[in-house]
Amino acid sequence: MTEQADARPERRNFYGRVHGKTLRASQKVYLAEDLGKVRLEGVSRADNPERRVLDLNAVAGGRPLWLEVGFGGGEHLVHMAACYPDVVIIGCEPFVNGVAMLLGKIRQAGVENLWLHPGDVRDLFDVLPAAAIDKAFLNYPDPWPKARHHRRRFVTPGYLDELARVMRPGAEFRVATDIPDYVRQTLEEVPPAGFELLAEGGQPWDDWLSTRYEQKALREGRVPHYLTFRRAGARPGA
Repeated sequence: MTEQADARPERRNFYGRVHGKTLRASQKVYLAEDLGKVRLEGVSRADNPERRVLDLNAVAGGRPLWLEVGFGGGEHLVHMAACYPDVVIIGCEPFVNGVAMLLGKIRQAGVENLWLHPGDVRDLFDVLPAAAIDKAFLNYPDPWPKARHHRRRFVTPGYLDELARVMRPGAEFRVATDIPDYVRQTLEEVPPAGFELLAEGGQPWDDWLSTRYEQKALREGRVPHYLTFRRAGARPGA
């Protein structure tokens, strides 16, 4: 019998941007010619309505599997892929302009250890087996600054419980943000989801590449903050 993921809601609210400024001609070419080569099949409901669990051997070939949630323009994702050619990294990003930017960077860098899901990361969570991810990154996520929108942030149980499920015990989860209230919520919400805080403060990781979002924050006088968590031993039923 084909393994299937647990039932998930067929429809979810999604509040982030999907389209931005008109794409340049070169970006349209990247989407037309390159996206199909790196797009992870079997993640969207159109590809996989039965929500069959992904074959990780086909995805990673036995190599460690990392995940970046919301890769923005893709500079950090490509940097990590180039620095760690012996791992496979999945990047999830619904914003088509960011996907197009990333594809251009992949062409330039020539990295071949990347997969993309150009959509909601929750669709990927649906079809990943438990303890599949060895490291995860959340860099400068949408801050949703209004209090009534804080429930839309990634650092809420609806996202974090699924992230914890797909991360192996001992796996590292990194968060970078320039929003003090996002730091507050991260410190409040991530540990109860099954993570241990290892470090937090103004010192980035040794292999960190400052992104365009971070550079904008610095220009505007906001201070970056970096948090490192470790996935604790799996909880009962997790």
